[in-house]
Amino acid sequence: MPTVSADGMSPGRRILRALLRTVFGAVLIGVLVVGGTAFRVWQVARIDDRDHADMAVVLGAAQYNGVPSEVLKARLQHAKRLYETGVVSYVLTTGGRQAGDTYTEGESGRRWLVDNGVPAERVVPIGEGSDTLGTMRAVAEVAKNRKWTTAVIVSDPWHSLRARTMANDAGLTASVSPTRSGPVVQTRETQFNYIVRETGALLYYRLTRASAGNFNTNIG
Repeated sequence: MPTVSADGMSPGRRILRALLRTVFGAVLIGVLVVGGTAFRVWQVARIDDRDHADMAVVLGAAQYNGVPSEVLKARLQHAKRLYETGVVSYVLTTGGRQAGDTYTEGESGRRWLVDNGVPAERVVPIGEGSDTLGTMRAVAEVAKNRKWTTAVIVSDPWHSLRARTMANDAGLTASVSPTRSGPVVQTRETQFNYIVRETGALLYYRLTRASAGNFNTNIG
């Protein structure tokens, strides 16, 4: 006859109940972590920091034979306004070269800014980094050599938290001033998709300290 505890349950039922509680607790913690991260992605996307910084860091996006895509152009226009209003002293344009490209994203961004009135000596292209993490490490190296410490990250709203986190981890004192125009911010469906993607990418980075690879498509 099975042994029954004082609470009327057999050992098997007690083990099952403990297991269910453990699983439920783990699921609840997971939901809270994911939900809290998604909220922070949304919350930081609404920040627009205009305190003075040494540089604006324009995260790269697609370019076509030296012509910025609409996503990249929106970021460049925003960085230009930051420079013209005195928020930053320099603009760093970032991003590497895809196979077959003549220009890097950084070079394409620099050409656009100079052609649109930003003094050439105030624009520094960084044609390294195939993802946000590699870019931030390259930016931090350039900043260290020039004794710059503060940066305003210019990207799309939903990318701001992850980019700022990586910049701070690379040794910069970073704030964010995201774009409010361009394809990424046009529809609620697009915004939702990017928040989901960025939540996964940020959690992956926090767990591994590595770039999220497939999470990072088209968001710098």
